[in-house]
Amino acid sequence: MKKAIVMVSLVVIAMLAMTGCGKKKEKLKLFLPGEYLGENVIADFEKEYNCQVIIENFDSNESMYTKLQAGDKYDVLIPSDYTIERLLKENYLQKLDKDAITNMGNLADQVKNLSFDPDNDYSIPYFWGTVGIIYNKKNVPLSDLEAEGFAIFKNPKYKDRVYMYDSARDGFMIALKTLGYSCNTEDDAEIEEAYNWLIEMNKTTKPVYVTDEVIDNMKAERMDLAIVYSGDAVDIISENPNMGYYTPACGTNVWYDSMVIPKNAENPELANKFINFMLNYDQCMDGTETVGYTSPNKDVLAKVTAADGEYADNEAYLPRTYEKDEIFHDNENLRKKLGELWIKVVATN
Repeated sequence: MKKAIVMVSLVVIAMLAMTGCGKKKEKLKLFLPGEYLGENVIADFEKEYNCQVIIENFDSNESMYTKLQAGDKYDVLIPSDYTIERLLKENYLQKLDKDAITNMGNLADQVKNLSFDPDNDYSIPYFWGTVGIIYNKKNVPLSDLEAEGFAIFKNPKYKDRVYMYDSARDGFMIALKTLGYSCNTEDDAEIEEAYNWLIEMNKTTKPVYVTDEVIDNMKAERMDLAIVYSGDAVDIISENPNMGYYTPACGTNVWYDSMVIPKNAENPELANKFINFMLNYDQCMDGTETVGYTSPNKDVLAKVTAADGEYADNEAYLPRTYEKDEIFHDNENLRKKLGELWIKVVATN
C-alpha cells in the first residue's frame, strides 16, 4: 500500500515538473529600425515581465510596410510619422490602452498631440529630431550657412566636398524648402522647379550620394558638408568636435518615430506594457545615451541638456526648430512622383 502511494506521488511530481518545464513565456515581437535600442532595455523588460522579446529590424519604413501588408505579425512597430499616417488610413493599427499606459505624463510637450495622431490614441513617440546640415567648422564658416541655408549645397566653393543623403523625400525637401515651398506640395510646377534645383546642384558641387556611411565619413572629415538626421549628427559631433550641426530658418523636416500596435498583434496586452515601460526615465535615458537620438521624456531631456549633461554642448541633440518646419505627410502619388524624379537626379550626377 505504501509502495503504491509512493508510486502515485512520484507520478504526480513528474507531471507537475513536466507542466512547469512546458510552460512557455509570453512573447513580444518587436519590429524597429536597426541600432535603435538602449543597451539594457530589452533585458530589463524581459526580467520585469518574465517574457521573451523577439527583435526584428527593418531598413526603411517602406520595407516595414511591405511586411505588414503581407500579413506578418508583430506586437509593436516603431515607424515614422508619415507611415503611421498611412497605416491609420488603411486601418492597420489598433488603439492604445491608455489605462495601461500610465507614463504618458512623462512626455515632453514637443512630442504630444502631433498632426498625424492628435490625441495620441494610436502612437507614442520613441525618438524625434530634424534633417539638417553637418559641417566641418574648420572649413565652413557659420556665416555661409546663415546666409545660404540649404542653398550652400550649390555654392561652387564646396565643389567635390559635399555628401547628399540618397533619399527622394529628404532631397526634394531640401530643394523645396530652399525655394520657399512646402515639402508636401503637390504642385507640378513647384516640384519641377525643385527637380531643376537638384540638377543644378549636381552640376555645381558634384555631391556624392550616400546613406548610413555618411556617419563614419564625416567623423573622418572626408567632406565639408552633408545632409544627415539629427541623431546621426549627435554621434558625429560626439566623436569629432570639429563638426557642427545647422538647420536653416527656411525650415526643414521634423520627424517623429513612434511606437504603435498593429491590429493583428498576437499579444496586445504585453505590447501596451512595453510601450508604457519604454516611457520610464531609466529606459529613456538608456536609449538616448546608447543611440544618441532625442528622447521624448521631458526629464531625460532636461538632464542630458543641462550644463553638466552628456549632450549639453551638442547642438544636434535638441535641434532648433522653426515656424516653417514641417512633418512629412503620407501621399502615395507624391511619393511615386518624387521617387521617379530622384532616380533621374542621382543618375545625372
